[in-house]
Amino acid sequence: MLYTRKGDGGISRLVGSKTCIPKDSPIFDALGSLDELNSLLGVCRSQAVKSRRSVFIVEEIKNIQEDLFIIQAEFAGAEKKIRQQHIEKTEALIQKIEDQIVTPTTFTISGSTALSALLDYARAVSRRVERTVLAVQKKQTLSKETYVYLNRLSSALYALARFSALDADTKELSPSY
Repeated sequence: MLYTRKGDGGISRLVGSKTCIPKDSPIFDALGSLDELNSLLGVCRSQAVKSRRSVFIVEEIKNIQEDLFIIQAEFAGAEKKIRQQHIEKTEALIQKIEDQIVTPTTFTISGSTALSALLDYARAVSRRVERTVLAVQKKQTLSKETYVYLNRLSSALYALARFSALDADTKELSPSY
């Protein structure tokens, strides 16, 4: 069944919990933002198959999506948690890309390719996710690694956006101010 009618009154429960929580609770805002980011990354992944180095980009985006599911599970009280290895894997991704691109020294105007624009959009959403997750900390403690991972995530998405533009042999623009 794709609907339960249990949330019609403006309350819901986390998976595996019997406690009712208002739908406007910060935890549902954070979960919704995580879901939005994961869905947006799915769009990015579908665009990445058109790139020359699609296997690398698709695989890295899918890894990030898997990590986001772990964070959502942690919210629901599952034993799954982001660990130091997830942070190290993300930092290694950023470094691998940094070794292949010229690191921008100014802001970049998004939109040099459809994929780089979508990845920049995902980066902006990931920053909102980080803020909404921090708001939840007031009511629910999450692992320190989750916060560190989310902080690295926007950098990883920025790096993937720059890499995808390089992969397309596209010159990115900077603001002229």
